[in-house]
Amino acid sequence: MNIDATLAERGARYGAFKDHAVIAQNIQDAMRAPAGWAKLAPDQKQALTVVADKIARMLNGDPNYIDNWHDIIGYSKLVETRLIADLPPIGLVIPAEMKNGQLVPKKR
Repeated sequence: MNIDATLAERGARYGAFKDHAVIAQNIQDAMRAPAGWAKLAPDQKQALTVVADKIARMLNGDPNYIDNWHDIIGYSKLVETRLIADLPPIGLVIPAEMKNGQLVPKKR
């Protein structure tokens, strides 16, 4: 596929790029204005930036294009996974036993 065909396909799905850019930049400006933006880690900032772009695509084009929704979930999941991995171990041991092939807490 040549670049002109790609641009035509994207334009049909997402609308005019210049209009999309205005929406995306307005969303991103609003996100970056509060003091809380400075508290975010780089992956959180990037995820929110990409999500803003996906939202702008939906507002300017086809809101029913599932791939945009899927991507939003994916970027959120990446941050969630990193946050969970960064949690300190809680040191809690819950006695458990196997019952019917499942691990269940032991009754005290």
